[in-house]
Amino acid sequence: MALSTLLHIKPPPPFPSLKSHRSFFPILPPPIPIPIQNPKPIKHFTMQRPHASTTVHSAVSGAFTLIRSSPATWQSAILSNLLIFVLGSPILVSGLSLTGIAAAFLLGTLTWRAFGPSGFLLVATYFIIGTAVTKVRMAQKEAEGVAEKRKGRRGPGSVIGSSAAGCICAFLTIFLVGGKAYSRLWQLGFVASFCTKLSDTVSSEVGKAYGKTTYLVTTLKVVPRGTEGAVSLEGTLAGLLASVLLAFVGCLMGQINGPEAIICVIASQIANVGESIIGAALQDKEGFRWLNNDAVNVINISMGSIFAVLMQQALLKNLYM
Repeated sequence: MALSTLLHIKPPPPFPSLKSHRSFFPILPPPIPIPIQNPKPIKHFTMQRPHASTTVHSAVSGAFTLIRSSPATWQSAILSNLLIFVLGSPILVSGLSLTGIAAAFLLGTLTWRAFGPSGFLLVATYFIIGTAVTKVRMAQKEAEGVAEKRKGRRGPGSVIGSSAAGCICAFLTIFLVGGKAYSRLWQLGFVASFCTKLSDTVSSEVGKAYGKTTYLVTTLKVVPRGTEGAVSLEGTLAGLLASVLLAFVGCLMGQINGPEAIICVIASQIANVGESIIGAALQDKEGFRWLNNDAVNVINISMGSIFAVLMQQALLKNLYM
């Protein structure tokens, strides 16, 4: 007998089929589609490192944008000078000592900040011509004992002595001393100071190299070449042409106009005569040992700058009277 019969266990009823018992599984209505307007695609963000060439291109582009900024800023002035000094290092080393290069960098930065690229180009023209003419017949001048020290390489004292008046005009321009009405005068004084110094340098170096007869400006006595306060016809003409050339560069760069260029040339020649008189009468004399070449340079370029400003003021006063 079966075990289930003995235990009186009934088997479970069979599981109802899906077809016969649909009431247990009600049929749901189909889902209603919901329209989605303008579905936006899902963006997948991935962290990507910038390519090296892209970074360099962005840096270079930003640097050139800064350099071209107008008006100039301290940042653009420093960056521009750094780039130019690196590219022009062979020329700078030939004309300046290391400390002289540092002083020239400060001068270039100040000039760019005050007068922009055109002012910087004017100073660069002065430096290139002045360095080149100093090297003329260097062996002959060394043999005669009238050559500049260190093969003509200028130190910081010479740089400052040659640019003191220009630096003052630059500061007056940056801080708008006297307002915008005076900014043109300070710009004129800046150009006149470098016309004066270039004229003085060229006349001195050409006179030492090619001057046939050298006269002491105070007595017109014939003296050896290289004597303080001495002038020669060759050197005087060369200095005049140098001031005309630099004034012309100032016109091309828009620093000054035609009448102002004439003022710069006249002021530079008056200042150079005054510098020669000071050199002949006072330099190396008892009580004036402090009056060395750098101090005389400061006086010389200051006179050229001041004379130019005064002449322009007098000219404008006569025009409006």
